[in-house]
Amino acid sequence: MGGRRKRALMNVDEVVDFFNNIIVEKPYLFLLIPFILIFWAIEKWFFSLSNWVPLVLAVWATIQYGNYQHRMVVEDLNKKWKRVILNTSPITPLEHCEWLNKLLMEIWLNFMNPKLSLRFQSIVEKRLKHRKSRLIEKVELLEFSLGSSPPCLGLHGTRWSTSGDQRVMRLGFDWDTTDISIMLLAKVAKPFFGTAKIVINSLHIKGDLLLMPILAGKAILYSFISTPEVRITVAFGSGGSQSLPATELPGVSSWLVKLLTDTLSKTMVEPRRQCFSLPTVDLRKKAVGGIIYVTVISASKLSRSSLRGSPTRRQPSFAVDGLEDHFDDKDLQTFVEVELGELTRRTYVRPGSSPQWDSTFNMVLHDNTGTVRFHLYERTPGSVKYDYLASCEIKMKYVSDDSTIFWAVGPDSGVIARHSEVCGKEVEMVLPFEGVNAGKLAVRLVVKEWQFSDGSHSFNNFRVRSQPTLNGSSNFLSRTGRKINVTVVEGKDLVTKDKFGKCNPYVKLQYGKVLQKTRTAHSFNPIWNQKFEFDEIGGGEYLKIKCYTEEVFGDDSIGSARINLEGLVEGSVRDVWVPLEKVNSGELRIQLEAVSIDDYEGSRGSAYPGNGWIELVLVEARDLIAADLRGTSDPYVRVHYGNLKRRTKVMYRTLNPQWHQTLEFPDDGSPLELHVKDHNALLPTSNIGDCVVEYQRLPPNEMSDKWIPLQGVKRGEIHVQVTRKVPELLKRPSLDPEPSLTKAHQISSQQILNRHHLLIVPFPLF
Repeated sequence: MGGRRKRALMNVDEVVDFFNNIIVEKPYLFLLIPFILIFWAIEKWFFSLSNWVPLVLAVWATIQYGNYQHRMVVEDLNKKWKRVILNTSPITPLEHCEWLNKLLMEIWLNFMNPKLSLRFQSIVEKRLKHRKSRLIEKVELLEFSLGSSPPCLGLHGTRWSTSGDQRVMRLGFDWDTTDISIMLLAKVAKPFFGTAKIVINSLHIKGDLLLMPILAGKAILYSFISTPEVRITVAFGSGGSQSLPATELPGVSSWLVKLLTDTLSKTMVEPRRQCFSLPTVDLRKKAVGGIIYVTVISASKLSRSSLRGSPTRRQPSFAVDGLEDHFDDKDLQTFVEVELGELTRRTYVRPGSSPQWDSTFNMVLHDNTGTVRFHLYERTPGSVKYDYLASCEIKMKYVSDDSTIFWAVGPDSGVIARHSEVCGKEVEMVLPFEGVNAGKLAVRLVVKEWQFSDGSHSFNNFRVRSQPTLNGSSNFLSRTGRKINVTVVEGKDLVTKDKFGKCNPYVKLQYGKVLQKTRTAHSFNPIWNQKFEFDEIGGGEYLKIKCYTEEVFGDDSIGSARINLEGLVEGSVRDVWVPLEKVNSGELRIQLEAVSIDDYEGSRGSAYPGNGWIELVLVEARDLIAADLRGTSDPYVRVHYGNLKRRTKVMYRTLNPQWHQTLEFPDDGSPLELHVKDHNALLPTSNIGDCVVEYQRLPPNEMSDKWIPLQGVKRGEIHVQVTRKVPELLKRPSLDPEPSLTKAHQISSQQILNRHHLLIVPFPLF
């Protein structure tokens, strides 16, 4: 009796599943039922057509039920077959792969070698900056080429295996070559002196390699199963001198082996995987940076016991009266720190084992590849200490077809891969935390923009290119001779270390050896609108930005950043928000503009060369620093204009001097520099600030009245009035222009000489 009732219930369940399946696959089918009932009622009560309607319905229902049963059987068999395949993790028989080495030989020289050399060169350069031998003070990579001899793959065969849904090829890797060309220039530290060239003339790397095709063959992930065996041979020389044996500088060879081994371990040993993309088209664009929005959405299944299960993460417990404090997972208070290079940002603290953050951060990438790391921390109630729990990471890479590939380590060391065909497309990933048994993190990434070395940039599926010149080439000229205008516009959400919550920020800019500084603001969202000019430097030099807050006992750093100035196009202004690194919040708005030397020179000089002069009125200064022990200064201004030097009178015992003094110089386009000094009768003078007066682009005979912040000091501004004077004779019509120009030149020169005698106070020069 019980078995009959059980079978009846099973039949009811099958009928319910059948109708549910019909509703899902054909949702509009049940709309026909009322029409069929109406038609049947008409046929029964008004006039009889036939008895075919119930028969057709019965046949149709039988066919649908048969199709449903067949589909269920097929899906059940597929699930069982897939479960058998995946659980047994079959390994294919050993396959010979001479064909793979022949193919690699064909494509190595012209395709693989240039791409891999460029990629590994950037990795080695970064490692050389952070890891140096004790005998080497400074090292620079001069040449990097992997040579014409490719590695040997799978000499003993290769096998395919299955890990989850991912197919993995395992094969041997043996690269023993003497054809590479890697040269380093090292500045040798004491007790040795001078420079030496370090030449790596042979390389041997041996290990087991894993290849994982992803995204339907659009890319391949590759990594070593364990740290490979590395051997290198090093020679030393200097210029054209005979190479010396490696034993002349002991320890350098072992340092290079360790450097190469550590580089491989941290970038290419499981679970760290590199990506080799296989795009259908190659647009031949070199990406030099990008802007990425990273959103930390939520976490799930967080467990304190699992996250702290390993010995390295186990925290000390505190007992009260012999009883341990017990915290439930619902009492967890966690936040996530997002790291990209030296840029870090933090979410808010959220409670529970499944916290929701939905925090979005503006991140900057300085290369065509990058790694976004996510670190999970717990905030202990009643304590200021944060406990590290777990981490995970996503790697990303620009592909030459203008798309982006994201990949990460999945569950059970699997692969999570996503492909964004265009900028602006959101990519969402759920990542397991590494090295722990619980917890997942949901994140979203959006590449807003890729920037290229030729000045173009891609965003929202639209590429902005530089305008072509008349000869068809790009406007991106040689870096020699161009000017870079940098405008520090404003900042927002700056941090402060002041215990009273005040923020007095200013910004320092460094480009090459040139330093510039903005004035000090008094806000967490300051506005500067200050423009600075630099000579462009080749070699991919970065513009370094450091933000400080002014304090009584020393200024505190509140963030830094760097901007790649490659690819700036003349005639267009780049307006970007730059997030500050090494802090949790803060952004600066920077405007960048490149100016050609011809345009710059055309706008800087007088409209009438040799027939005008520069009139500079030094009005006053304010808020100068105190150079004397009594808390005051004796300031005066020394003016440098080309080879000419002038100075003002000294104003004694004041930090707010007033000079009201006029100086004049012939207009030849030279830089006009002001040096504010503190006068001392016996001791050497002290510098209390410098600045440069921009006058080259002023309209003729129009005065510019401005306050200029002093550079190289914490505070201080100087008030100047500058005018480019042009003789009025040049504006009058004349029947004989040449004598007028000659006369004007003579008059203007005589006027300048007379004015110099009348207006400049004869103080001695220092």
